[in-house]
Amino acid sequence: MGQGSYMAPAGGNPAVAVVGQQFMAPYPVDLTIVRKMMSISEGNFGVTDANGNIMFKVKGKFLSLRDRRILLDAAGNPIVSLQQKIISLHRRWEVYRGDSKESKDLLFTVKKSSLLQFKTELDVFLASNTSESNCDFKVKGSWLERSCSIYAGNTSTVIAQMHRKHSVSSVVLGKDKFAVTVYPNVDYAFIVALVVILEEINEDRKDED
Repeated sequence: MGQGSYMAPAGGNPAVAVVGQQFMAPYPVDLTIVRKMMSISEGNFGVTDANGNIMFKVKGKFLSLRDRRILLDAAGNPIVSLQQKIISLHRRWEVYRGDSKESKDLLFTVKKSSLLQFKTELDVFLASNTSESNCDFKVKGSWLERSCSIYAGNTSTVIAQMHRKHSVSSVVLGKDKFAVTVYPNVDYAFIVALVVILEEINEDRKDED
């Protein structure tokens, strides 16, 4: 699929392939995201499917824990790397294929829509969108409430939603466990990468308060 694509089939929701078509399903995909606060070595995120099987893990790069993350599949293979641009007012993140930092492997970038935000709002630009005059995707909602939606561009078309995970175990885990529903034909590896960046940006903001 090259460097990501966005397609709108007739009479249906958009099909979104950014990381790869192998991460798309013709039905909604429910993911549970668990933040592991205790063990940095094991990674700061685990992502499971509805049956509790590990689908993705997120790890920080040694000695650059604050500004680089790697999204791995269940077998430990790097899917995408997420890197924060240090000199960036809008908390800009760049996402590359695999473990690359090469410009040719850039898939998309994410930045805060505005400097001062009371609610979460992020703009997402595919690598091919060099002008960045209009975003390809947008994230809106309340990170504190774990209630965010991801939209196709500046439209009302939702491609994924994040929500609290209501279960006995989540009462114990508190805010460290939440769910994401990815709509049919939407690249769920792309959505997971966005959620990781969302968490990083909001953790940064918390550190500044």
